[in-house]
Amino acid sequence: MKTLKIIPKNLKGSISIPSSKSMGHREIICAALGSEESIVDNISISKDIEATCKALINLGVEIKEVKSKIQGRKAFKIKGTDGKFKVTHNIIDCGESGSTLRFLIPFGATCNEEVIFTGHGKLVSRPLKPYYDIFNRKKIKYETSDNENLPVKVNGKLEAGEYDLPGDVSSQFISGLLFILPTLKGDSILRITSKLESRSYIDLTLSSLEKYGIEIEHDNYMTYRIKGSQHYKSKDSIVEGDYSQIAFWLVAGALNNRENSILCKGINLNSLQGDKVIIEILQRMGVSLNIKRKLNEIEVCGGEEIQNTVIDARDCPDIIPVLTVLASIGKGTTEVINAGRLRIKECDRLKAITTELNKIGADITELPNGLIINGKERLTGGKVECWNDHRIAMSLAVASIKCTEPLILNGTECVSKSYPEFWNDFAKLGGNYE
Repeated sequence: MKTLKIIPKNLKGSISIPSSKSMGHREIICAALGSEESIVDNISISKDIEATCKALINLGVEIKEVKSKIQGRKAFKIKGTDGKFKVTHNIIDCGESGSTLRFLIPFGATCNEEVIFTGHGKLVSRPLKPYYDIFNRKKIKYETSDNENLPVKVNGKLEAGEYDLPGDVSSQFISGLLFILPTLKGDSILRITSKLESRSYIDLTLSSLEKYGIEIEHDNYMTYRIKGSQHYKSKDSIVEGDYSQIAFWLVAGALNNRENSILCKGINLNSLQGDKVIIEILQRMGVSLNIKRKLNEIEVCGGEEIQNTVIDARDCPDIIPVLTVLASIGKGTTEVINAGRLRIKECDRLKAITTELNKIGADITELPNGLIINGKERLTGGKVECWNDHRIAMSLAVASIKCTEPLILNGTECVSKSYPEFWNDFAKLGGNYE
């Protein structure tokens, strides 16, 4: 494991935000379903994106790296399959990427031959029951290891028809079917059978489908009417910036003293990303933001007293760890609600962020579905663990700004899952670590 010692210091300067991992997955998949060649540009490479590309290649998609128009980013030329996959290697290693696994299991189920999905870390035990229930109803053969964990073998021919899915486990199951059902012969109906969480991620999927020429009608996100035999249109596209990553730098700027600011570049201020709510939450907490709409930039200035609030995690689970850092330095008591799903991410994020911040002087109480955070003036510093979770690692790095002593992070290599350049960008803004 890699350990870093961070010397507490304010951060300042400008930073180009990585492209959205959520949109990167979706645009690469849509391009793979096209009938001709597409170029998907402005890809920030991460282990999750690599897992999706490798999985699609194993399903017969041609993906080649080409020169990006954006400095420091990647671009892929993708020759689509028009929804007709040919298995070139039947073991699909999804790494630790829940998006890769849940988006692509239905793709494997269209191949009418055995496809084995596997993974690593906590992904092995993350729930897949909604798909297993569908396979049982549709008589698609599948086989799992003990406790319904990975690996899972799928062997069947997914067909158009009527489908039911719960809405409170993960929106990724819904997106997986929304990607593939339009390509099947015959019309389909997808019904959501329980309260829908993370609706913003469904918006991202629907916007990607529309961008690539797919039409889906829905009744308030609960029933989807999907015409069959549709064809994805191939096109060239640039992936927008990631609000779940800008959150770290916006909070870092908010924790600075008044003399320092951070300018975040390359963000789509009209984005549908649910994590865009970071702007509204920070403003509610008294953070000074200079939003430059014509330039798609946000400048954050420190020195303001952080106010207490209530943060609803239902549609923005990925930004809760770093917002917990901010609230722990705030005034009064902040409450995080509707956050139970954070327990089934790369780690139990409610337990992880509570445990590690409390080690260094925070006052956080863990609830079954949320947190109670009593603000303090400073944190102490000391030794903390990253829990093999990229968002815990980056949140703790931001917390170092308000520490009185050095912060020692163990397991910092896990940022490669979503943001491999994080430590370089941290240093670029003046972060001091060894």
